[in-house]
Amino acid sequence: MLPVDKLGSIARRYHELEDMLCRPEIVGDRSAFQKLSKERSELEPVAHAFEEYDALTKDIHSSEAALNDPELRELAEAELPELQEKKRSLEDNIRLLLLPTDPSDQKNVILEIRAGEGGEEAALFAADLFKMYAKYAENRGWKLDVMSISDASAGGYKEVIALVSGRPTDGKNGVYSQLRFEGGVHRVQRVPATEAQGRIHTSTATVAVLPEAEDVDVHIDEAKDLEISIAASGGPGGQGVNTTNSAVQILHKPSGIIVKCQDERSQIKNKAKALKVLRSRLLDIEREKADAAVAAERRGMVSTGERSMKVRTYNYPQNRVTDHRIKLTLNKLERIVAGDLSEIISALQSHRQAELLRAGGLDGGAAPMMAGDDDDG
Repeated sequence: MLPVDKLGSIARRYHELEDMLCRPEIVGDRSAFQKLSKERSELEPVAHAFEEYDALTKDIHSSEAALNDPELRELAEAELPELQEKKRSLEDNIRLLLLPTDPSDQKNVILEIRAGEGGEEAALFAADLFKMYAKYAENRGWKLDVMSISDASAGGYKEVIALVSGRPTDGKNGVYSQLRFEGGVHRVQRVPATEAQGRIHTSTATVAVLPEAEDVDVHIDEAKDLEISIAASGGPGGQGVNTTNSAVQILHKPSGIIVKCQDERSQIKNKAKALKVLRSRLLDIEREKADAAVAAERRGMVSTGERSMKVRTYNYPQNRVTDHRIKLTLNKLERIVAGDLSEIISALQSHRQAELLRAGGLDGGAAPMMAGDDDDG
């Protein structure tokens, strides 16, 4: 059953806001106008859906009453199934609209990929993951800006950090909402190019997905909290990068976090990038603290912040990708590593919605819990 009383209150508040936004004293107060406009826009989808639901319910009652009228019975019998199906669909949509929203869903993302266990093969796998996300971002029309990169000696990456940015496609679901479930340990099973015996090796890489932090999200006192050092950039990247003292390393003394950026030739640009990464890491720490407070309630959700868990396996010999959290297996590895992540991401989003519906008592029954981490290769 839908919370009709709550929905009625939302609809009444929506119309109250519409009236308020027409008043001269509100129109003349920019701050108040913006605040009330934001609230109205947030309530609008729910209010309109409930009004449609209310009208539809009245139509169903009228058709049911018409079943007792010999002249209208045939018409009512024909209309009722369609009206009832439309009502069920509208109820499902309203339940989704009532789900709590995460303000970070609209944010851009700091994407961090690091080679894990497996030596050179792990570094190559980290590079493959980066290419996969870069292609997915390109397909979505997003921009990917490399902020820091550390090459491995035999190819691949020890670490790569990038900013992924783009406009929300529907006004609310931004980059973070679509990449948030990619964080965790990714595992690859394949025969390395250097393997003479044709044996399958297992390697890992870790992925961190952090919502980009704004200045208002995290307060940093640069004079007291930061220790900033400048050094000559090193490593691959062209001769120009080796001839300038442009690498910036920032130590955040309260947390002990160290961030280094040397991708740009400009100290100012490298400092700005390093600060962006630092702010996002600090924001992520605050989010994890908040999540810990309700960990028991959210333990089963896909949105868990436990990055130590194995989230996905890429099995090359079997052309198979398995997401262990939702027991989803797709035999289309080549397409997925080429950036076709839509099916996996949609499944993870749908599962999270089901978990939130269950937690909020809006699902009308028990939703399946998230599958635990298993050892299925």
